[in-house]
Amino acid sequence: MLSDVTITIDTAPIDEHGYLVHAEDATAQLCLALVRLETELHARGLPRSAVGELRVLAVDGAHAAELVDVVAERFDDTTAPAISCVEVERLALDGMLVAVSADVTARTRTTHWKKDSDMNPSLIETPTLRDAGTVFLPDDPGYDDARTPWNLAVTQRPAAVAVPRSIEEVARVVTAAAGLGLRIAPQSTGHGAAALGARSLDDVLLLRLHELTGVTVDPERRIARVLGGTLWRDVVAAAAPHGLTALHGSAGDVAVAGYVLGGGLSFYGRRHGLAASHLRAVELVTADGTLVRATADEHPDLFWALRGGGGNFGAVVALEIELLPYPDVFAGMLLWDLARADEVTRAWRTWTADLPDSVTTSLRFMRFPPIPELPPFLSGRNLVVIDGAVLEDDPRAAELLAPLRALDPEMDTFARIPAEGMLAVHMDPPGPTPAVGHHALMAELPDAAIDALLAVVGPGVQIPLMFAELRHLGGALAVPHDGALDRLDGAYALFTVAPAPTPEMAEAGTAAADAVVAALGPWASPRTFLNFADRTIDVATAFDAESWARLGQVRRSIDPSGVWTAAHPVGTA
Repeated sequence: MLSDVTITIDTAPIDEHGYLVHAEDATAQLCLALVRLETELHARGLPRSAVGELRVLAVDGAHAAELVDVVAERFDDTTAPAISCVEVERLALDGMLVAVSADVTARTRTTHWKKDSDMNPSLIETPTLRDAGTVFLPDDPGYDDARTPWNLAVTQRPAAVAVPRSIEEVARVVTAAAGLGLRIAPQSTGHGAAALGARSLDDVLLLRLHELTGVTVDPERRIARVLGGTLWRDVVAAAAPHGLTALHGSAGDVAVAGYVLGGGLSFYGRRHGLAASHLRAVELVTADGTLVRATADEHPDLFWALRGGGGNFGAVVALEIELLPYPDVFAGMLLWDLARADEVTRAWRTWTADLPDSVTTSLRFMRFPPIPELPPFLSGRNLVVIDGAVLEDDPRAAELLAPLRALDPEMDTFARIPAEGMLAVHMDPPGPTPAVGHHALMAELPDAAIDALLAVVGPGVQIPLMFAELRHLGGALAVPHDGALDRLDGAYALFTVAPAPTPEMAEAGTAAADAVVAALGPWASPRTFLNFADRTIDVATAFDAESWARLGQVRRSIDPSGVWTAAHPVGTA
């Protein structure tokens, strides 16, 4: 059965790599945002006439009529939507003057769940998935789009995919799916989908929550209530007008829920700890469709498990997180040619050994292909980059950075920036990307470990990695809190990523990522970190023995039938 749904598509004047284009030129920025809207419509198989209402978000509304005229020129009389200009205080990036938000009508098909003849006949009379909400089966138009995660190298083929748009719809879908004997895998963006995609999903409903979004900020309490599929960039944007920010990761298009449930490693982490330690409440739908609120006082065992135990306990439909009182931060990057890797790596290791917890940085070996879409300082370059944040005033930050700046980087962007700008510092891919990788937690980084690292990723080495990264840990990240993942065990986190647009490149990239982790194996911690584990691992290694046993007990008490299945399962899988 076909039905119309309205979705909102937001576009901005940024290029494929997340860089602002046409700074300070509102008309040119609007034209690019419209081109990106048209591209998004084409990708979804939708005509221009699907746009019912289009809003131009403008920092300066003085030229509203001119901006509306620019939009109208791109539509003929038969396809023109309702166009308006909305003045806003600020947009995501400095220099961004306009953005576009469009309400679009799309057609989706919802279908009754059809049981094969060899399945349990007693299940046929249970409530159908179609009655519960928007559901795609393998033969439906839209199934392929709905099942595709952010990591495009991962193939997920579940029995069905549900895309709820309200908490009530989540509860209905969960009840219907559990009644049909399906297991349920909650997923927002699917950044860490590889471990789930590696398993058979023939009896699994993939519960995609990316349409269940929204942020409410309480500036007095410094708390944000975030719906289950919301991205970090939306939280940071909502907090910024109040002079606040959050313990977000390095990329704005990561969903809050998966990041926080896995622990959450931020460039503010050495001062403030894991993001899970700043979680104040979780609302989740259990296997019987019940909405449960877990806090330190309500369902405390479940709340403990959710702070680092991953998506094993229900469909998380809302979270309350503490915000940080930073309207701006001293942050940026230092860049050298990879030929300087030996000198820079040893200097960074020595520098991190004696830093206050106000400084959180990473060091990366980066390799970029020679493509024109990249800025000249990246295109075709092999580089070593140090980036991060210094939570100090400007003179103290400059004092702390002086030993690195003495190495004469060819680029130095460290400066006072709006806290929103922190999302662009790490230069993560701005959209869905096919990739493979591996990780480890490093107990130490002696000279011999640096020798081993340089031997596999240093100058002159041909290796198909996009980057190999060391993230400085310690500080508040090592201080226990009351959660399943109470701290990170290690001095540094190693993370490697390789592009994987083809199976052959995925195989080569996986081998390269494995080689880096193996080279540093003698100095690695036995522990792993769920947020960085984008493959099948022994999940018990992410926790100490006592926490692992307790997680199993909580899982069995909240989900005795084993309905929920997560990328990294605990207890009943």
